[in-house]
Amino acid sequence: MTNSQQDDFLLADITKEQSKEIQRLVDYTNIESLPEIWPIAAKRFGDTVALHNPHAKPAVEITYQQLAEKIQLFASGLQALGVKGGDRISLIADNSPNWFIADQGIMTAGAVDAVRSSQAEKEELLYIVSHSGSTALVVEDLKTFNKLQDRLPDLPIEFVVLLTKEAPPTESSLKVLNFPQLMELGQNHTFVPAPQKRENLATLIYTSGTTGKPKGVMLSYSNLLHQVTNFRVVVQPHVGDTVLSILPTWHSYERTVEYYLLSQGCTQFYTNLRSVKADLKQYKPNYMVAVPRLWESIYEGVQKQFREQPANKQRLIKFLLGMSEKYIQAKRIAEGTSLDHLHASSVQRLTAKAIASTLFPFHALGEKLVYGKVREATGGRFKQVISGGGALPRHIDTFFEIIGVQILQGYGLTETSPVTNVRRPWRNFIGTSGQPIPGTEVKIVDPETRQPLPVGQRGLVLLKGPQIMQGYYQNPEATAKAIDPQGWFDSGDLGWVTPDKELVLTGRAKDTIVLTNGENIEPQPIEDACLRSPYIDQIMLVGQDQRSLGALIVPNIEALEKWAESQNLVLSLENNNLTSASGEKINLESTIIQGLFRQELNREVQNRPGYRPDDRIGPFKLILEPFSIENGLLTQTLKLRRHVVTERYRDIINAMFA
Repeated sequence: MTNSQQDDFLLADITKEQSKEIQRLVDYTNIESLPEIWPIAAKRFGDTVALHNPHAKPAVEITYQQLAEKIQLFASGLQALGVKGGDRISLIADNSPNWFIADQGIMTAGAVDAVRSSQAEKEELLYIVSHSGSTALVVEDLKTFNKLQDRLPDLPIEFVVLLTKEAPPTESSLKVLNFPQLMELGQNHTFVPAPQKRENLATLIYTSGTTGKPKGVMLSYSNLLHQVTNFRVVVQPHVGDTVLSILPTWHSYERTVEYYLLSQGCTQFYTNLRSVKADLKQYKPNYMVAVPRLWESIYEGVQKQFREQPANKQRLIKFLLGMSEKYIQAKRIAEGTSLDHLHASSVQRLTAKAIASTLFPFHALGEKLVYGKVREATGGRFKQVISGGGALPRHIDTFFEIIGVQILQGYGLTETSPVTNVRRPWRNFIGTSGQPIPGTEVKIVDPETRQPLPVGQRGLVLLKGPQIMQGYYQNPEATAKAIDPQGWFDSGDLGWVTPDKELVLTGRAKDTIVLTNGENIEPQPIEDACLRSPYIDQIMLVGQDQRSLGALIVPNIEALEKWAESQNLVLSLENNNLTSASGEKINLESTIIQGLFRQELNREVQNRPGYRPDDRIGPFKLILEPFSIENGLLTQTLKLRRHVVTERYRDIINAMFA
């Protein structure tokens, strides 16, 4: 099936009304670069507010006309300082209107930005500035500059821009300007347009590699514009629709969706974890992009409110939710969107339709008494919310479907700009990551042989399309490993596809663990640190799509015997027990044993250089069977076969996080 045929297949079930909505949107297919969007948007949307940060002091509100002007002024200021086409500029800052102006100003000046959060570790930031070959630096604030300034003289940095109004330091050997100073410089300099081509490099996004060294993902204008021009088949906003932004803008997921929604005249409000619940109620967004952890947090908050109700009301809510879940499940079978009943017969579908009709009055009652009030906590005006950065737990997905908040789960990686798959509003297939977006191919292959597997069979997910990165910056070996000669990108994920091309993810073939807050964790360095403990013989971190890391630990029996002796205990492997001097049986799950390993894990992880709170290991399980070549859990070169270990201990892992 060609790309064109595949796209026709995926669009076959769009209604005429939806097709008209897509045709209504501003079409950017003929432009060559992202900066070309903003003058067009300024003409189309003029005085419509583009960016609104109510938490800034004073609050910031920028119209589309002002946004286009500010982007050009920023670019002009950079050119006045000597920035030329193709120059690298490190943008070390977090989500704000000024970040957006800087990002697009850098591109408008013809330069390439290398982006990262100001909260990242000093050494990581310095590595990015150095590796990218940046000759200028744009930073969040004076605090960020101070964190880096002692090492900047060793790098070819010609000037630094603060994204605040703070007074630049007078004693610095570097030229430092604040945001107003750069904009004033831009006003007094004639802007020189910097035409770009689609194949030109637009940005470098640094992501962790297996060695721990960040890798610079090279995204071109073609990569990013593919996202902007194809999101319209998923979401069709109207001018003035509101968006609540909470994710880091330097991350490709928030960033590209933001480009799209702003290209269509939406108004973006900025929020943060502390303010998000209040902002949902106040600004009543139509759209939001977030990671599973946010939806989990909202779900937990609702459940807490339910538990605080009188007993009789709790029973009613529980009954209505239960009936609604049965209604939703029957409705899915009837519509052919039940992952557990993919091959339901026509009789089964008709039966399910009848059951759904019977249960609907209970669901309608739940809507009247409970669900509408719950939606009010989210503002009550969501058209769609988009979830990515990890799989959404099925029970969370189902809960939001019950209360009438449509979550569109998507999938992709930084290397894929990032979206390759996303569920559609007209086919929101719960439990999947949706169908590919136009121009995108998904292939499932055997992890060992790389031979294609039939529909429904699990294997390694390969991806192909215009959004696949140009490669890793200055790292041809890693690029060749990630992208084969035919252009297929190795996602490192395991999954399968339904007959209608929805992607179902089942785990990761490569090591990186993605938590529900979107953080990527490389397990090897943390595991290596834990192995410093005399009581830990082998360890494997788990936690994909969980709130925290967990661990499977094979204890060092000899060291544990000596410790037991010091505690007047006698080690006995029979039934996983220790025996005290008095003959009392103490299970390996007992407080004293668990306390020992908790102490060891905490100490070794926290003493590791570059420790972050997300590195902390939460639940763990002691297992007595070592990982070995003989039991298939180690490769011939003694490396962990992580996906095999995960499958072997699936029930234990699930119980750890229950």
